[in-house]
Amino acid sequence: MKRSLFFLIFSPLMLLAQINESDSLKFKGKLSLTGFWQDGNVETLIFRAKSDVSIKPWRNWVFKSQNSFVYQEFGKEKADEDFLSLNFLYLNPEKKLYPLILAIASTNFRREIDVRYLVGAGATYQILQGKDNWLKLSLTGEYEHTNFSETGFNYAEYDTNENIRTARGTLWVNGKYSLFKKRVILTHESYFQPSLEKSNNFRWRMDLGMELPVWKFLNFKVNYLHTHESIVIKDQKQQDRFLTFGLTLKTYQ
Repeated sequence: MKRSLFFLIFSPLMLLAQINESDSLKFKGKLSLTGFWQDGNVETLIFRAKSDVSIKPWRNWVFKSQNSFVYQEFGKEKADEDFLSLNFLYLNPEKKLYPLILAIASTNFRREIDVRYLVGAGATYQILQGKDNWLKLSLTGEYEHTNFSETGFNYAEYDTNENIRTARGTLWVNGKYSLFKKRVILTHESYFQPSLEKSNNFRWRMDLGMELPVWKFLNFKVNYLHTHESIVIKDQKQQDRFLTFGLTLKTYQ
C-alpha cells in the first residue's frame, strides 16, 4: 500500500479528478484525496486517491490519464486495495465529434483480480461544450483479459478458468457543472461495459463528486463511488459502494 500511495501522491506529473481534454491548455493536473477514519471500539480506515492529468504532446493530440487507488481496513484487517488506470489518446478533441484510443489496467484485492487490462478505440461526442459546464458521451470497443487468483465463480460456466477473455463495448458518460457562481461544482463519470460474447458478463461504474472551492487551487470534495461486477468469486457480492470526504488539489483555476 505504501508504494502505491507514494506513486499516486508524489508523482502527479507522471500520472495522466476529472479534466476536460477539450481545453486548450497544454498541461492540466488534479489530485483528490478523500477518506474516512475511526478508532476506538471500532477501527475503520477508508482511503481513496485519484489523480487526473491531461497533456498536449502534439498540435492536435491530447493524452489524458486518470488513476485511482482505494484502500479499506477494518479492525486492522485489509478489506480492499484496488488500483484503476484509465488512459486515453484523443485526436482533435476541440471538435464536436472526435476519435480516441484507450488502454485500461486494474487490480482488485477483494475480488481476487491479479490484473485486468483492456485496449480499444472509439469516439466521443460533446453534447454540451463549455469551460465550466460540459457533457460528453463516448462509445468504444475493447479487448479484455482478466487474470483471477481463484477459479470458483458465481456462474459455474466460468469455473476452472483463471483467465477470462472477451470483447466488450462501452458506453461512457462524463460531465461537469458549475452552480451558484462556481460555489458548487458537480461532476459525474459513469460507464456501462457489457461483453459482446456473453450476456451474463458485464459491469458498470458510477462516480459522483461534489466540490466546494476553498481556494483557487483547492476544493473540499464529497465523493460517492458505486461499482457492479456481474462475474465474481463465489459467495462475493456483485456491488460495492464508497462514500468519502476530502480535498482536491489542482494546477489550474
